[in-house]
Amino acid sequence: MMILWIVLGAIGGLIVLVLLLAAITRKNYSLERSIVVDKNLDDTYHFISSLETQDSWSKWANLDPNMKKQYIGTDRTVGFISKWESVHKNVGAGEQEIKKLVPNERMETEMRFLKPFQSVAHGYFTTTAVDADHTKVSWGFNARMPYPLNLMMVMMNMEKMLGKDFEEGLANMKKKIEA
Repeated sequence: MMILWIVLGAIGGLIVLVLLLAAITRKNYSLERSIVVDKNLDDTYHFISSLETQDSWSKWANLDPNMKKQYIGTDRTVGFISKWESVHKNVGAGEQEIKKLVPNERMETEMRFLKPFQSVAHGYFTTTAVDADHTKVSWGFNARMPYPLNLMMVMMNMEKMLGKDFEEGLANMKKKIEA
């Protein structure tokens, strides 16, 4: 009987330790990558502010050519929604909505992921003229991992996990826009 209490105490202590660790672990994360394209500011902003066009260069859209897509509203306007559904484990299902547009400066979106797990992230693109024929494009997002799931942040390096995907997407975007 004493051994049972020791085992239960050890399990309980471990659970409390894990929950305390989750309480002090960060819950927010963000990521940003940038690239310079050989295109003027107007053309660049017009290109990146289209959710439909993103499907031609996004790493995730290219992972599943059989992905189901649905568009609601008018692209390049606040409220436009791009929905996707895929059986590919790295794509899942969700939707992205344009939340804010500042012409030739910024586009903000909200991404609502439904599968493989539910979460919300806030994405953005910024465009800055380098000169008359070159534009710097920055692509980023920020999100929050709820308690106690935020404990996964201890084991996951979001910069490392998603940074390469953002870089690949921006490189694809650069090829498309400069073509």
